Amino acid sequence: MANLTGNYEVVMVYSVANGSEAVQALSDKFLGLIKANGTITKTEEWGNKRLAYPINDETEGYYLLVNFTSKPDFPAELDRILKITDGVLRSLITVKSEVAEAEEAKVEAPAAE
Repeated sequence: MANLTGNYEVVMVYSVANGSEAVQALSDKFLGLIKANGTITKTEEWGNKRLAYPINDETEGYYLLVNFTSKPDFPAELDRILKITDGVLRSLITVKSEVAEAEEAKVEAPAAE
């Protein structure tokens, strides 16, 4: 049977109410979980940003974007863990299509030169 993997992207928004140490602990936890179950291809820390609307009476969150490859069953487990973890305000996992990856590569190639 073939070793099937997919390309995924997850955006996580953490609460900043508990301080930067709590944000770093959450980042380390989820990056470690993704590394244990797949391969991280790109990480972007967007940092503290104002939320479009208050979530749990908070108006600011810490944003982290991670692109990764994994087996198809892992994103559902990651989503489950994100939903039950205190300190995670929102998260979104999407499947990256080959077309989107090709367009992203075109945009990054001239910037690298």
